[in-house]
Amino acid sequence: MNITELLEKIQLTKKEDVKLYFVTRALKPEVAKRAPAKDKYLFNVSQMDCDDEVRSYLYDASVRQLEKTIQKNYEMVDYDILTDETEHLFTYNIQNRVFSFNDVVTNQLIKTAPKITSIASITETEEMWAYCVEFFNLETEERIFTFRKILPSKVGVDEKAKGWIRAKFSLQSQQLSLLKEETVNLDEQIDCIYHQETFYVIKKANFEQIVGLQEEYKEKALEVADNMINSGNFIGGDKLKELIEKKPSIHKKLIKVEKLGGYKNLTPRTLNIMKRVLKKYGETLPIVNDKLSTESEENIDAILKAFGDYYKKGEISGKPYGTFAGKELQTVE
Repeated sequence: MNITELLEKIQLTKKEDVKLYFVTRALKPEVAKRAPAKDKYLFNVSQMDCDDEVRSYLYDASVRQLEKTIQKNYEMVDYDILTDETEHLFTYNIQNRVFSFNDVVTNQLIKTAPKITSIASITETEEMWAYCVEFFNLETEERIFTFRKILPSKVGVDEKAKGWIRAKFSLQSQQLSLLKEETVNLDEQIDCIYHQETFYVIKKANFEQIVGLQEEYKEKALEVADNMINSGNFIGGDKLKELIEKKPSIHKKLIKVEKLGGYKNLTPRTLNIMKRVLKKYGETLPIVNDKLSTESEENIDAILKAFGDYYKKGEISGKPYGTFAGKELQTVE
């Protein structure tokens, strides 16, 4: 199935059948601090009633967003941790995958989710995580869900106790007054669509955050950093771990490095090849006393490029490229 077919299915549903859900996240009780991310959190789904105007907005905005996506004519490929999202859409099948967000799409959204009458009732003890729009076909009983990551700043409840207020300017009274109602910003964007055990990913980074992959990648990146440091081939390590905490983009690069495994059996010959390749592209491999120095961000970037097979060449054009993405191919004689 592709995005065009999903849009056609949505257009067979009716605006009055649109439902809005909020997904919140909470720590499991008595969970160990070092527990894996997939075992650490609970996700809960709540439904909130909408008036006709909001339902119509959600329906029309979703259709517009999908039409814009289709016009870009992006290729649909299976989800891969390193594939660039700028010219791709992704499919992510949940079969045989274990992550805590599974319960949202395989259980909670299928059942009748509890209704809430106040946003504060779910944000007092849990973190607002995402909102979800359901499109339901009464004739076929087919459901399609869209998801959008929501930031705490997009949700407004009574925050006077935290040192600031929300106010609105009335065109009638020409005065600023307190806004006492709860608010939530729902935009036109869609991060991913879920239908029949498959996520169709439009915004890869947001999807990874929603389902918890981003935190899993961070845990794996820290593990890879420890392996690299403990291999005895590197100097430092504090800067590398600092970057892992601050820059999610480095997580996937480290996972690629671990997959290739070149740092584990480093030889003088391999070091010389790396030095030669990096020099060719105007970069320097940071070697101190026959070891690789990870004491600056620039050094780490060069090291990850070297061990991550960043530099590639087109077989036909002969042109050089720089990317961590790509899969290994087998030649045919």
